[in-house]
Amino acid sequence: MELKIDFTDKEITPWGGISLMQQFLRKLKMEEVFHRLPLPEQGSNRGYSPHQLLLHFWIGIWCGASCFEHLEVTRQDEVIKEFFGWKRMAGSKAFQRYFSKFSQSTNQEVFTKLYQWFFSNLLFDNYTLDFDSTIFTRYGNQQGAEVGYNPKKPGRKSHHPLMAFVSDCRMIANFWLRPGNSYTTNNFYGFLEDTLSKLTGKTVGLIRADSGFYQRDIFEYLEAKPINYIVAAKFYRPIKIKLAAHKTWLTLDDGLEIAETTYQAEDWASPRRLVMIRQEINTRPKAAGKQLRLFEEEGIYKNYRYSCFITNMNLPAKAVYDLYRGRADCENRIKEIKYDFAAENFNTKDFWATEACLNFVMMAYNLMSLFRQVILKEKTQKFLKTIRYKTFAIGAYMVKNGNSRILKLSLAMQRREWFKGLWAASSYIELPVDLSS
Repeated sequence: MELKIDFTDKEITPWGGISLMQQFLRKLKMEEVFHRLPLPEQGSNRGYSPHQLLLHFWIGIWCGASCFEHLEVTRQDEVIKEFFGWKRMAGSKAFQRYFSKFSQSTNQEVFTKLYQWFFSNLLFDNYTLDFDSTIFTRYGNQQGAEVGYNPKKPGRKSHHPLMAFVSDCRMIANFWLRPGNSYTTNNFYGFLEDTLSKLTGKTVGLIRADSGFYQRDIFEYLEAKPINYIVAAKFYRPIKIKLAAHKTWLTLDDGLEIAETTYQAEDWASPRRLVMIRQEINTRPKAAGKQLRLFEEEGIYKNYRYSCFITNMNLPAKAVYDLYRGRADCENRIKEIKYDFAAENFNTKDFWATEACLNFVMMAYNLMSLFRQVILKEKTQKFLKTIRYKTFAIGAYMVKNGNSRILKLSLAMQRREWFKGLWAASSYIELPVDLSS
């Protein structure tokens, strides 16, 4: 059959489902929040308002923009412009110019208040905080891009941000950009204090961290607070000897054994609790951990992979192990931030502008996480790329009926009740949000 083409003057959007996010943000009173923040002002009357730029930035990310240039896609969308009542929409350069207005002090003031607003409106407390760092590889001459630890791109410049995650509700509690040659624990104490400030009014019941945070000063700092912690131990030789010498192990499962003891490093004032795990390689070939390589004759040790944790908690050893295993989810959050939210790709030449931009990416992640939990309410937490094509990618156009505007959605009959349910949920949300409901 011969195919012919023709054209329509009707403005059509491929992102009709973004109307849910417009409704969601309106109920959260985001424009009022932006007006209360000490955001940098535009120098020209012709400049776009900060709240429009930031809302547009988030919409672009949720629609799949993976760099500043991709924000041009939503710029041409007349229906999205009408959703938000904007007279015109910004080009990619406008976002970069606006983020360049942020300084270190501006970032500190703006994002402390923004994170405080967000978490104060969650009716949930007693948080488990996971601390981790990651690598953002850079290919230009951005400020702070230095050659440091970069296992995937050795010798390539990078940034080395430090992040804090609220494990219980899959949110990001804090983000600091750092030069690429920073060590994992650089500025950790300031970062922890800043994180606790951003969680003002909330209780932190537990801190978990990997072996990059295995450091006497950190243990003493957390014990003085006091805050419960579980930190993976570094496999220094004395730790290996301690593991090798231990003879009594309790079997938890096939090929999985646990034990505990106390351990005191040379520079520690007193011993600390050490929980030890060993997993038989033949039974559990994908087991995490490290092998002991102490002696020429490795003997029984070559059959196992070992893990161990320093903790100040009084829970049973198995409970400590189970609690720490939950920390693995923050690795999934980092992957999602990089691949779904394109955090690695949004960068500018100015260091503090990049940090500001990335903190707004983190808040885009938090808002989407909240949307997943209180609007979608699905048993499995879908990645943004799934939500984007299942929920947001719906063809639509706008019509006027008197003083009203009606969004006409091109949606199969069997999916219309589902969308109506989401629309109702996004219409009735109120602050503060109860995550247990």
